[in-house]
Amino acid sequence: MNAIAALKRLVAPRSAGGFSLTPELIGDIFRHARPLGHHEDRESLNLGFGFLYYGVARTLRPEHVVVIGSGFGFSVVCLALALRDNGLGRLTFVDPSYSVLAHGPLQTMGGTSQWDDATRVEARFARFGVADVVTHHRMTSAEFFARYDAVCGGEIQLAFIDGNHSYANVRADFLGCVRRMRRNGYLLLHDTNIYIRELVRHAGVKTWLRRVARHKDAFEAVDFPFSSGVALVRVLEDEAWQRLEASSS
Repeated sequence: MNAIAALKRLVAPRSAGGFSLTPELIGDIFRHARPLGHHEDRESLNLGFGFLYYGVARTLRPEHVVVIGSGFGFSVVCLALALRDNGLGRLTFVDPSYSVLAHGPLQTMGGTSQWDDATRVEARFARFGVADVVTHHRMTSAEFFARYDAVCGGEIQLAFIDGNHSYANVRADFLGCVRRMRRNGYLLLHDTNIYIRELVRHAGVKTWLRRVARHKDAFEAVDFPFSSGVALVRVLEDEAWQRLEASSS
């Protein structure tokens, strides 16, 4: 039996009505999915925003979740566990596996090339019992959206954006997701509270969020300004992306 098969035997089969977040599993999330900037507290087993990600996905019961970018898989695992416990849904994970040492700080917010090897990627998610829920695409989000129908397809009900944090890239990722959403789609934007990086224009998440919030007929948003910050955005109308694309960039 290989390592991945052994890991899969340690977790319960996917079925509706479950609840994955035992103290043991939360401890494993801290050890192996390594939250960074999610208002977490390891000593008290408090996943911080991770509970928000899990709770939103349990509540919405999405059929398709898209995650753009993750250092060690924290957001992916929290969201995928919710889908597993719902007994419904698939998660598409997009990350080119950049390293800050190899690709520079303008390409990644501290990435360490965790997603280079497909076998190791599957083993990481098998540890949490979600290897059958998550599909990883090792490519940039621009490449992903250019090939969306071929590599993925379908409507997005929930998206998590945590890739390249420049204003232009956050804008492109947001629009790429919203174009494939209808009314009552939801997006989470991580790192809304990194003011120094915003000031030096190393990041533009907060700036983009302010622009989205101006379109009150198309979007509503709430920001949680703790740790690195996260915002939850609700799409209020079909074709909402047209409001943003029609205005200046």
